[in-house]
Amino acid sequence: MSFAAMMLVAMAIDSVIGWPAQLYAAIGHPVTWIGALIRRLDLALNHDSAADLPRRLAGVCAAVLVIGCAGGLAWAVQAALPAGWLGIVIGGVLAWPFLAIRSMYAHVAAVVVPLQRGDLDDARFQVSMIVGRNTKVLDAAGVARAAMESLAENTSDGIVAPLFWGAVLGLPGIAAYKAINTLDSMIGHRTPRFLAFGWASARIDDLVNLIPARLTGLVFALVSAAPRRALSVMWRDAGLHRSPNAGWPEAAMAAGLGVRLSGPRVYDGHVADEPWVNAGTPDPTANDLQRGLALYVRAMFVLAAALLVLALV
Repeated sequence: MSFAAMMLVAMAIDSVIGWPAQLYAAIGHPVTWIGALIRRLDLALNHDSAADLPRRLAGVCAAVLVIGCAGGLAWAVQAALPAGWLGIVIGGVLAWPFLAIRSMYAHVAAVVVPLQRGDLDDARFQVSMIVGRNTKVLDAAGVARAAMESLAENTSDGIVAPLFWGAVLGLPGIAAYKAINTLDSMIGHRTPRFLAFGWASARIDDLVNLIPARLTGLVFALVSAAPRRALSVMWRDAGLHRSPNAGWPEAAMAAGLGVRLSGPRVYDGHVADEPWVNAGTPDPTANDLQRGLALYVRAMFVLAAALLVLALV
């Protein structure tokens, strides 16, 4: 069975319809199901009174259980699929919920509209839906930076990485990846509660995103108006980012659009004085964010073409 063809089917479905609100209201979403399991394990295993080592071991057990459940169930389903194109189509439909192509575009476009009309309050609200920082203190440039950084990073986490692992391992790959990514987003934080318990989840997430993040940066650079400069800046500045992976797509997008990203920002009331990516260039504007969405669309076509080639081979 061609896993690349399966992912291409999933990509086509998600690009056209996303995850409809009516469907979410009726059955929720696989990521919310995974999240419910993680919350239960957090409450059951992550005791504030415990020492760091027991909490770290408990976090390892939680991560293994969540990833094993998601990947194991997906493996059993995949093993039961019929051979040929029917199995590929069914597998693609089952993989579809694990992508976020249409929703990613919609969330960032929702920031562009109020920015273009000068409604900063609405722009701050819209960007708060996709970033974890304090958006109430952001000016227009800060809102545009936050949205563009989210577009770059989440293209890797929400689209390229699931497609990559799905193309390599099929349904178990894409389901296990989303379990890992959800673990990291929920408990992989450097806070007193999760520093030990979420240690394993954060490290596993870093590992499985090593290739997809760099692949995302490469695609962004190649579809930009200045591929050579984007590749050069990506190689130079990716390591400046606090994350071992997010800097690659962010640096490529920043250089491809001729803007700066990252820099100082506020988290939980504290200013994180982080270096600029593609320093010496201007802050992004609403129009630059619109250009970023156009670059994102071109990147999606390149990914689809690559999956098609793999499927045919």
